[in-house]
Amino acid sequence: MDKLQDIISKVEQLNVAELAELVKIMEEKFGVSAAMPMAVAGGASGSVEEKTSFSVLLKSTGEQKINVIKIVREVTALGLKEAKDLVDAAPKVVKEELKKEEAEELKKKFEEVGAVAEIQ
Repeated sequence: MDKLQDIISKVEQLNVAELAELVKIMEEKFGVSAAMPMAVAGGASGSVEEKTSFSVLLKSTGEQKINVIKIVREVTALGLKEAKDLVDAAPKVVKEELKKEEAEELKKKFEEVGAVAEIQ
């Protein structure tokens, strides 16, 4: 348990860019995804709840990669290198926990510059 607490205390000291890089490295090394799993619809009553939170997945950049990077920087707090790395790693989730309207707007921005995006 002490080993885990030591790891957690070290992770807490990372800045956002370092944390994003750590997540990326762990995803690649262990073949996992840090994306939140989709909730299973249904329940005891059998009713399906309407989804209220959406993610935008950048599937491919198209031919205007620089414009796609600009959009990523505009909608996230990423710097130029981090935004470029995210775009280069497509397919990749760009932004999570969006309202449906925000997700559709972001998807439209990507499509206007020739990229392929998907709302999840």
